[in-house]
Amino acid sequence: MLLRRVKLPAARAIERLVGMQAQVPTDPYIGLWSRLDGFETGELASLLENRHAVRAVTMMRTTIHLLTASDFRAIRPLLQPVVERAFRDGPFSKALAGVDIDDVVAAGRALLDERPRTIDEVGKELQQRWPDRDPDPLGYAVRYLVPAVQTPPRGIWGKGGRPILATTESWLGRPLDPDPSIDEVVIRYLAAFGPATASDVQTWSWLTGMREVLERMRPQLRTFRDERGRELFDVPDAPLPDPETPAPVRFLPEFDNIFLSHDDRSRIVDRNWVDQVLMHGFLLVDGFIRGVWKTDKKRGDVTLVIGLWDGLEPADHAEVEAEAVRLLDIVAADAGTRDIRIE
Repeated sequence: MLLRRVKLPAARAIERLVGMQAQVPTDPYIGLWSRLDGFETGELASLLENRHAVRAVTMMRTTIHLLTASDFRAIRPLLQPVVERAFRDGPFSKALAGVDIDDVVAAGRALLDERPRTIDEVGKELQQRWPDRDPDPLGYAVRYLVPAVQTPPRGIWGKGGRPILATTESWLGRPLDPDPSIDEVVIRYLAAFGPATASDVQTWSWLTGMREVLERMRPQLRTFRDERGRELFDVPDAPLPDPETPAPVRFLPEFDNIFLSHDDRSRIVDRNWVDQVLMHGFLLVDGFIRGVWKTDKKRGDVTLVIGLWDGLEPADHAEVEAEAVRLLDIVAADAGTRDIRIE
């Protein structure tokens, strides 16, 4: 949805992207604005407030993702091995050596079922049962291992709030899908981000064994070879635009999955600049990342600061400025003054 903005409900767009990374609460709003014709922030806010969408705590790559409620229920069970591995290999597990983690998780789940809480609150409550342990690792064991969501107003445009967690069952009124399909998730990943290698699928999800899954699914898929001879998989009816198709300028948020969903990021950015993209919003020019952006807010005034890595053709420069004006219309609608600075 980056060659042209499409007319699509926000919920369907989120599902088409198989979720949107969302550590920064406003990021999905920018990602949807860049892809949807006529998108308004209130549409996504309403989905969250009415529990049709959720900010899930540990999803792909153990990071916070925005998903529809139905997708969260279908995909999160498949990722339990990922979060268990990440917790087991991390510092919090080592800090709880000798503690029965299943008991910690059960006690933490009961606390979140009782009412939404912050992880800090959960950790302090659990410390009453395990007084010889610090509260942080106790709380983070629950954050990693219990499928949970962040409740509004966290994630609501124009509002703020602490990250308060609730369990799937208490927030959505239904449990996770008891029979999730990895094949369906892989098909949907390919529909969004293919053609892709097995390593790409694994990088996106952190699931292992993707080569075996794709081999089993091979009769359903279309395959290619890239310039380096690597095998790429895709869904049979995926569009393949002509290489000369112009791609418009787009401002995307930090952590947008168009950057994070492949093992080889040189498909979208020069290798020399890969590290510069992380922790920044980024700028697409003709389909490649050519710079980064941020907003600088001072006393009600907002400046959009654009850092270009190299020069642009005059037509591209003009398109960047025009799209920057449109971006300010959403990120700085209430600003006293608005400015654009290109460096």
